[in-house]
Amino acid sequence: MRKGWLVTVLAGVSVAALASPVLADPPIGPAASKAQPAADTMTTAPGGSAVTVPAGWSASSAGKVLTLSPPEPDLRLAIVDVGAAADAKAAAAAAWALYAPKRAHPFKLLTARPPRNGWDEAGVAEYETSPAEHLVQMAIARRRGSSWTVLILDGSEATYEKREGAIGQIAPSLRPAGYTRESFAGKTANPLDPARVQTLVEFVRANAAALNIPGVGLALYSGGKVVYEGGVGVKELGKPDPVGPHTRFMIASNTKSMATLLLAELVSEGKLRWDQPVTEVFPSFRLGSDATTKSVQIRHLVCACTGLPRKDLEWIFNTTAQTPAADTFRLLAETEPTSKFGEAFQYNNLMASAAGYIAGHITYPDMELGAAFDRAVKEKVWLPLGMADSTMGMEEALAADHASPHGNDLYGKTAIEPQDLNRAIAPFRPAGGAWSSPHDMIVYMKNELDQGVLTDGKRLLSAEALLARRARGVPVGEDHWYGMGLMEDASAGVSVIHHGGDLMGYHSDMYAIPAAGVAAVILTNADNGPALRRVFQRRLLEVLYDGKAEAQGDADAAVKRIAAEEAEFRSRIQMPGDAKVIGALAARYVSPELGTLRLVAEKGQVRGYTPAWNSLLTTRRNDDGTVSLVSIDPGWIGDNEMLIGVASGKRTLTVRDGQHIYVFTESS
Repeated sequence: MRKGWLVTVLAGVSVAALASPVLADPPIGPAASKAQPAADTMTTAPGGSAVTVPAGWSASSAGKVLTLSPPEPDLRLAIVDVGAAADAKAAAAAAWALYAPKRAHPFKLLTARPPRNGWDEAGVAEYETSPAEHLVQMAIARRRGSSWTVLILDGSEATYEKREGAIGQIAPSLRPAGYTRESFAGKTANPLDPARVQTLVEFVRANAAALNIPGVGLALYSGGKVVYEGGVGVKELGKPDPVGPHTRFMIASNTKSMATLLLAELVSEGKLRWDQPVTEVFPSFRLGSDATTKSVQIRHLVCACTGLPRKDLEWIFNTTAQTPAADTFRLLAETEPTSKFGEAFQYNNLMASAAGYIAGHITYPDMELGAAFDRAVKEKVWLPLGMADSTMGMEEALAADHASPHGNDLYGKTAIEPQDLNRAIAPFRPAGGAWSSPHDMIVYMKNELDQGVLTDGKRLLSAEALLARRARGVPVGEDHWYGMGLMEDASAGVSVIHHGGDLMGYHSDMYAIPAAGVAAVILTNADNGPALRRVFQRRLLEVLYDGKAEAQGDADAAVKRIAAEEAEFRSRIQMPGDAKVIGALAARYVSPELGTLRLVAEKGQVRGYTPAWNSLLTTRRNDDGTVSLVSIDPGWIGDNEMLIGVASGKRTLTVRDGQHIYVFTESS
């Protein structure tokens, strides 16, 4: 799948691999010192920069290189004191020469980042790796004065995915000696008065246009009341209908917090305990081995801390809206965690799906799992809170006031996307299938601020049960933790309770800032939405606390980065595709896990069809001489990369995610 997200999380970095070789020790000098802290610690890198060493990681220092390693031997982060260099690209090259010059792959792309956290200049260099390597290589170069410090990321995508939370702690924590980061701790927030509300609305309007996002739903709560609900732009490109307060968007993974709210209500009612074994209330539940199954408690379903890797390709390729809800439990039974409980952040949609279905089953035990969840979330969450726009039914949403999904096409032009993949989330809908509106979502986040007290003074649930969902669990970044369907970001010195949601053409986030008595919701109808929601959070904090004006610079850099990544992708593919390669493909392939893939010739290209989606495909030649098929339809550009090969005399297509390899084999 597309790796653009990996650049965003880590320096805005994240990545993901399997079967990578153990790394040979890089030539970092004869006098390396090593330490493996039991808790997160700060250490000093060469050149004097400070950096966090996560618990369980080892640190080896010699010369101008500090190497940080997770428990696995196939991934390293190296911090290199380069000194003077012409620019970020040259600094990255110099860092590789000091760290491990023979491991460096061909340079691919450099994108600038705004100077933050005491640095005067920053850039991210990416390197070309072939799909069969399942390898990530990246260098984040930062300059203070005339001296460059470079963070190199080198190794297995699988281990990177497993250790993503820890890497999210390391990368932003690297700061120049003596720098103190901005903090709003102890400051009194400004009220969101009309002028400040207008500032936020105009920020969203300008940057939505720059990012090719046709419409944005927006709502703000401050001073005990909703101070804005509505939006900017249009519901569908080419039509004049504006986004309004009751326009419905898919909220994707924000649904998870509603599943955990259902669980919290059951805890508040005494029908459930957070530490209760899942098999006590749902005896057929299984997760991998018997030993693992017995260890799973209710809280583990929604903590992203069980060490269970993503398994999204199985629903992305092989699911339809008619797939039974019980498939969640079949897939979990076939999956074993890859790290220990509580050891690492690993986000998993199937566990959250199971949480919602189990909550629905406890509430309505005689109903089918999906119907029970739908009824429970409506009757126990939406109706009490007055969320009349919210639904789990796509057809209901599409028949009402709704926003259509959009994304950039191959040439950067905005296009309407199909709903096929979004329909396929239905069997796993507690993890991401809900539709809602700016009005409903701000009401929902008001409930977080009010800790479960309804507008009539009655309680929806106890404060203790509601707040348990926010308890700091596994780290997902520096001063950023995953709770139970909610995250806490305290990196600016104040607690921001939030969660994001992502499906094709729909990207959103919701925020509660208890110290300020402020809540906010942003819902977008285009695939560049994640870039807007990140900078919106920063701009909200700037407005509330008179912070440094950084959000607009971050937004401008995101626009340039996206354009550069799209241009680089176009430069690597063949248009039209290699006719000889396409002509040699089979018409039908089958994977035991991902189902059937059909290939049909279309205007000199080939279109791939699965139960959940279809996309035009083209060829790309990799540096190792292999050839891949890559998607080029809006919404799918660069995703679902399939490596063309042969095994046991049969044609194959190999697809990878972070920690899994799936092989399609030709079939008659």
